[in-house]
Amino acid sequence: MAYLESKPRYETLDGLRGVAALMVVAFHLFETYSGGTTHQIINHGYLAVDFFFLLSGFVLGYAYDDRLSASRLSLVDFFKRRIVRLHPMIILGGLIGLLLFYHYDTSFFPLVKTTPWWQVVLIYVTTVLMIPTPWMDHRGWEENFPINSPQWSLLLEYIANVVYAFVLCRVSKRVLWALTLVSAFFVIDLGAGLNVLGDKPEGYWSAGTVTGGWLFTGWEGHIAWVRVSFPILCGLLLSRYRRFVRVKGGFWWCSLLVVATLSMPRIGGDDPAHYWQNGLYESLCIVAVFPFVIAMGAGSGLSGARSQRLCKWLADISYPLYITHIFARYLQMAWKEGHEDLPLTTHIMVSVSLFVVALLVAQAALKLYDEPVREWLKQKWLKR
Repeated sequence: MAYLESKPRYETLDGLRGVAALMVVAFHLFETYSGGTTHQIINHGYLAVDFFFLLSGFVLGYAYDDRLSASRLSLVDFFKRRIVRLHPMIILGGLIGLLLFYHYDTSFFPLVKTTPWWQVVLIYVTTVLMIPTPWMDHRGWEENFPINSPQWSLLLEYIANVVYAFVLCRVSKRVLWALTLVSAFFVIDLGAGLNVLGDKPEGYWSAGTVTGGWLFTGWEGHIAWVRVSFPILCGLLLSRYRRFVRVKGGFWWCSLLVVATLSMPRIGGDDPAHYWQNGLYESLCIVAVFPFVIAMGAGSGLSGARSQRLCKWLADISYPLYITHIFARYLQMAWKEGHEDLPLTTHIMVSVSLFVVALLVAQAALKLYDEPVREWLKQKWLKR
């Protein structure tokens, strides 16, 4: 929501981004003990990424539609603003991954101990430049950004920003409706396993979910474009129509919906014949529940200074937390492997501690780095 001094803020939506970021951290820390995709605790936590994309589409339309379509903001200035907002934390998130790289030495990541230092530095350089390097993987997942895996979604957001600036900001509502409906169909196709294009590999590991997208090739590439397309388009559509839902205490109801949606246990169980049920649930969360949450959040204001302070903190911490938190999960995995025999209470204590550490790191990054750097860049680089 940066650089919108002349427009009112949707404080509830700001806060919801923070709620979703907290759920992502909890999801990843629980994932170490989950026992596979069908038994994950906070089972649908990865859907927070789709919620982020939807929020981003709404913010893009609300913040820039009028200025870009009327040529009151140049494309160069638009891209500068997006880089200032997003890129400083990408640099820091990658640096944390670089500094802690060899601390992730575990059987989960067997290539860590054999990866030379110069390659780790090279991966960091490509991370800062937003260049995917799945062939230099140390985890065996062939991710786009091996030292800071959540960055795959930021690359998709960058690409969505480019498409928005050159095309989507100028299309009519009718065209936007059509694109949104087509993309919604492909979300349902992905989740329910319809495979209308016939390009899904047999027995793919994520059957019955929409998770994936951290590669841009093959079926992973298909997942990536499906997951980013509908949320961005739907968010833009919501920002243009502004048909919102007013609810007293909207932030709390919206937060409850987000938490409940992401925490729902796996639907259909382990039986492959029932995988489509879980996938359909996740698809409906993306195409129906999340847009409703955005409409409710945008239509519901905040009452009380305490709620306003909470939402502001959640909004401020959300992006630094998301882009830096993964170190806590990797350290947890390395620690767990060497301490399997310790009591459950010890494992809980370590996990809670890492959750708190991730919050403290994000808060420090926000106040000591992100805000000062963005303010400096705004003064030196952006037109007022």
